[in-house]
Amino acid sequence: MTAAAPSPKANMGQPVPRYDAAAKVTGRATYASDMPLDNPAYAFLVTSAIAKGRIDRFDLDEAKGVRGVIEIVTHENAPKLRESKLFSNGGYAGTTIQPLKSAEIAHDGQIIAVVVAESYEAAREAANRVKVSYTATAPSASFDSPGTATAAAKGQNAQFKEDPAVGDFAKAFDAAEIKLTAAYDTPTQHHNPMELFSTSCAWMGDNLVIYEGSQFVYGLKHGVAEQLGIDADKVRVVNPYVGGGFGSRGSMTPRTAIIAGIAKRLGRPIKLVPTRDQGFTITTHRAETRQEIKLGANRDGKLLALRHEGAEVSSRADAYCVGGTKTTTRLYACPNVDSLVSIVRADRNTPGFMRSPPEVPYLFALESAMDELAVKLNMDPVELRRINDTTNEPIGGKPYTSRSLMACFDEAAKAFGWAQRSPQPKSMSDGDWLIGYGCAATCYPTQMGSSAARVRLQRDGRTRVEIAGHEIGTGAYTVIAQTAAERLGVPLEKVAVFMGDSDLPPAPVAGGSNSTASTCSAVMMVCDQIRQRLFKAAMPAQSLTDRAKETVGLGQTPATQAAKGDRPLDIEKAFDALGVGVVEEYGEWKPEGAPLDSFRAMHNGQVRLVGGHAMKDQIAYAFGAEFVEVRVNRFTHEIRCPRLVGAFAAGRIMNPRTARSQLMGGLIWGMSSALLLEATEIDERNARYVNDNLADYLVPVNADVAGVEVILLSEQDDRINPVGVKGLGELANVGTNAAICNAIHHATGQRIRKLPVRLENIEV
Repeated sequence: MTAAAPSPKANMGQPVPRYDAAAKVTGRATYASDMPLDNPAYAFLVTSAIAKGRIDRFDLDEAKGVRGVIEIVTHENAPKLRESKLFSNGGYAGTTIQPLKSAEIAHDGQIIAVVVAESYEAAREAANRVKVSYTATAPSASFDSPGTATAAAKGQNAQFKEDPAVGDFAKAFDAAEIKLTAAYDTPTQHHNPMELFSTSCAWMGDNLVIYEGSQFVYGLKHGVAEQLGIDADKVRVVNPYVGGGFGSRGSMTPRTAIIAGIAKRLGRPIKLVPTRDQGFTITTHRAETRQEIKLGANRDGKLLALRHEGAEVSSRADAYCVGGTKTTTRLYACPNVDSLVSIVRADRNTPGFMRSPPEVPYLFALESAMDELAVKLNMDPVELRRINDTTNEPIGGKPYTSRSLMACFDEAAKAFGWAQRSPQPKSMSDGDWLIGYGCAATCYPTQMGSSAARVRLQRDGRTRVEIAGHEIGTGAYTVIAQTAAERLGVPLEKVAVFMGDSDLPPAPVAGGSNSTASTCSAVMMVCDQIRQRLFKAAMPAQSLTDRAKETVGLGQTPATQAAKGDRPLDIEKAFDALGVGVVEEYGEWKPEGAPLDSFRAMHNGQVRLVGGHAMKDQIAYAFGAEFVEVRVNRFTHEIRCPRLVGAFAAGRIMNPRTARSQLMGGLIWGMSSALLLEATEIDERNARYVNDNLADYLVPVNADVAGVEVILLSEQDDRINPVGVKGLGELANVGTNAAICNAIHHATGQRIRKLPVRLENIEV
């Protein structure tokens, strides 16, 4: 069997079907709550009915009378857990608000009791019969509520380390010929993945196995071990498939260690499947924001001054923020920039990562403001962005590793038919429908984390890849299998991939669109180690010069050329020469610029992502351009979005089929985040989420978007990682909300600065 050398670096991989497609459509794919347990008990959560105050007493008599109830756990008898730091401050937890610790209530829907019974139905019935007496105090719900506390984000949160600034904004803004000042609001949003937030825990002696949908099995493993006060080697997390995450499963949840502790006490496995409405408060969400943009420009459109100020709502306990000014202040050429991000503390559960956490709210403000500036200048919005395009970011002057923003605008504009746009608002119509065209830029930082992999190749070409990555629905199994097949020169159908298990070699959190770049780089490196080992066995004796080069790692030898895919490899001949039937290699890959403790942190479930704007001598982002058509009925004010077109450049596209699916979903979600399809309504009096179900928390369906076109641009970037990959999973839903509002302005002449767009606020 002769394996062809891997093809040279190309911009597009093969659009092969998903590795796990058959398993998913036939029901063979197993999720957390599917895992079989031996004689499990079932848990059901009781959550707080107030947002602030304390529990005076429980009346559990009626609940305990339900047949099959085993135990009811409250703060009075709960397992004692250790503290854990917030994920964004270098810890593991999505919130430091620890349920069942005391009688104090920090937010609505906080876990206050766990009912354990012989069946799910009995646990649910008993939970509904738990009676709680509270002493409630008036909560602070959001920005305008009395009692909130505001502070600058810088210095409060390890994740947000700077308020980017350069030049003299105030002086430049005063001198600008054209000025714009505008305020923008974005709402709270919730992830609502299809898979509920399930947790199953089973002890085998002193060893704990956790079955839970997680975007970071190593982080969950170490976080739970820390809370339980046990050795992390005694904890295993298993989740081969995750039914959607969008950031909600990236950090340790407040429920997991509680369920593990109760299971230990009872001496039997426990399965918890929370309800949909409980998922709104026992996990994280996207925080609402308020922002102000100031732009100053010359009459030719050149930006002279930019200030972006943002405020985000967080909980009393945690100073969580996303701080999207890190991106917005670097997107366009501008010599004078200022920014500020603040945190507003309220009586709410702690927010967290949600798909494109900083970029979705913050680029809404910037890309809306750019459109407003274009109107003031009487300039085409695309041309305004072209005039301010740059190859170096303005804050530190670092060059982009590659930047295809305007190439994306050109391709998308051509496919959309932007040239047919009449620039005057309210000038395009079709019967009772006003037609508007809008556009916006999108971008997302290219991030990577250290990753390890184990690869085993057999003489007949069968290959096994092991890595504790995560299949959250994006196609991770597929691209990892493609990487191994390509590097080893074996048929794709002979590659088996094993993921989603903390017993496998560690991988970073499946967040920040880093997974493909990180895991595939590690798999590629290990496959190259196998190639080199086999090639050295199959080739004639090396010269002393080649051996010397290989020893010190200098120069190209036939073996190193083979490892990099520059020469074909006869696998059968190599195995014959080795005299074995199997070759296995393990390796750990670290991206350039990663801190010295990256490998230690990787094994300890700690995040050390690098890339984006934080690189030493360069800056790495994926880019795109999005165009939308909206139709607004002049009588009913209904809003329709019949067309979405996006063009995206994200380095090498490992699999155009899975990439297109991700980008299409992102475009639809971006549209949804603008219109009254996706916003969490808050009862300001009680700091409570109102539409905490899928009947009222609306998500788009096929009828909401008649046409979605995704264009994948070919882009070569050899400066970011060995596979040349930029993340794209979070790219497409950025900027779409601004494009929608820009199109509504074009259709109606009305500028919408507050999301979601409600038809009662439309004026025609």
